[in-house]
Amino acid sequence: MAKLPPKPLVSEVLTAVNNAKTKQKKIEVLQEYDSKAVRSILIWNFDESLKSALPDGDVPYEPNPSPTLESQSKLASEYRTLYNFIEGGNYEINNTRREVLFIQLLEALHPDEAEIVCLAKDKKLGKRYKCSFPVVKEAYPDIVWGNRN
Repeated sequence: MAKLPPKPLVSEVLTAVNNAKTKQKKIEVLQEYDSKAVRSILIWNFDESLKSALPDGDVPYEPNPSPTLESQSKLASEYRTLYNFIEGGNYEINNTRREVLFIQLLEALHPDEAEIVCLAKDKKLGKRYKCSFPVVKEAYPDIVWGNRN
């Protein structure tokens, strides 16, 4: 297993999970690089009681062109805003404002992290990364699944 930087991007963690050859190795990667951002994305993707408040499908945004990580937002600091994009998460904003905020988030993030957010929105993370619900459930037994609505 390749060593990741001390504070890896969520995309780097999921890539390491994807590249792990066994279920046990995938679990070990998730546990070693456990963070609130990783958990938030996995919960949004795998918890069937969470429904996206955004339209399904491709999002019309321009990926962040900046070549340096320092000038890009990271899910590690932006995961707290994800509730805005889940049904029942924030009744204070209308759908147009929600979509504008989502596009702004995606355009600020590293392109790989923006892709992960889009995949989680449509519950398709498992189609891009070899990371299944049973793996996540075993890696994080303390997560309570369901009844989030």
